[in-house]
Amino acid sequence: MSIDPNLPRRAFLSTSLLGAALLHGCAEAPRAARAPDIPVFPPPPEAPRFFYERSLYSSADVLPDDRDGALRRFVTGEVRAGEGLAKPYGLAVRQGRLYVGDTVNRYVAMFDLAGKRYKHIGVDEPGGLRMPFGIDIDDAGNVYVVDGTAKRVQVYDAEGRFLRTLGQGQKWSRPAGIAVDNARRRVYVTDAGGVDTDDHLVRALDMDSGQALFDIGKRGDGPGEFNLPRDAVVAADGRLFVVDGGNFRIQVFDAQGKFLKTFGTVGRQSGQFSRPKEIAADAQGNLYVVDTAFGNFQIFDPEGRLLLDVGVRGSSDGPARFMLPSGIAVDVDGRVYMVDQFFRKVEVFRPASLPAGSPFGGR
Repeated sequence: MSIDPNLPRRAFLSTSLLGAALLHGCAEAPRAARAPDIPVFPPPPEAPRFFYERSLYSSADVLPDDRDGALRRFVTGEVRAGEGLAKPYGLAVRQGRLYVGDTVNRYVAMFDLAGKRYKHIGVDEPGGLRMPFGIDIDDAGNVYVVDGTAKRVQVYDAEGRFLRTLGQGQKWSRPAGIAVDNARRRVYVTDAGGVDTDDHLVRALDMDSGQALFDIGKRGDGPGEFNLPRDAVVAADGRLFVVDGGNFRIQVFDAQGKFLKTFGTVGRQSGQFSRPKEIAADAQGNLYVVDTAFGNFQIFDPEGRLLLDVGVRGSSDGPARFMLPSGIAVDVDGRVYMVDQFFRKVEVFRPASLPAGSPFGGR
């Protein structure tokens, strides 16, 4: 299988070094640099299921380069500059259009990988953001962003035009994650609560009016109870999966908010959790859970059985290496996107079933 990893920036020889090499006259043919290994999961000899594909650090990683600038950088060794991420947290993706919340810059950065565009969302009023946390997208392409400081949900169209506010005026402690339920026209917002409140819960809101429909849970460690719920996702079958961070587990509810089951325990082994943060689901109902302490994401089947873990914890940056991973999303083509706050990047992993070089978002 041919692989186009689109690996990060490379330094080029300066003109002076090239000239020196020519003056000395090579006694032997120059050796081709060994191509870096491309992380693959699981590693050989097992059959690959995911390949590391690329990293996104700034607008330069999505905007097309101009010919003169590319030539100048080739000659001088200059690194292409772009507008970087300051402290990314949550993200969502739909058909190659990636939305990344930046909690320091106070906006959502849109990386249009399919259209090769970049822009800011939530900068202007109305619709300004103060602390973008969880993000999700509905079937119409509208983007829902939890503002943890303003304690509300801001809704934008696919191009970032402000549409409406949901949940304003509700009693919130620490709203963090969000999950869109398209079939029932509702959104679920996780409220992580705090040490001085029992309001550790998930609140269902009407997608259009923002009216509160019902709450799920309270502080505790029993079935249907939460300790720091961080994020949620609605699977294709309508079930709601909630990251119960302080209880080190995933809790599962039906569409009416009735508790069904739980999976996961605290520990340091694959299939356990140490610091679970965000969750995503693919078209087959498989679940992708970020664990900040592990520096990876784990993939479970719809019933909570571990399938694979992807990524490693590392103190230095590199492909598939993470220090503080947070947000995660899966596109319709099966590509997985994960944020690392410390290295200020988004990494993309391509499923082995998708040929290298396939257009983003299945276009």
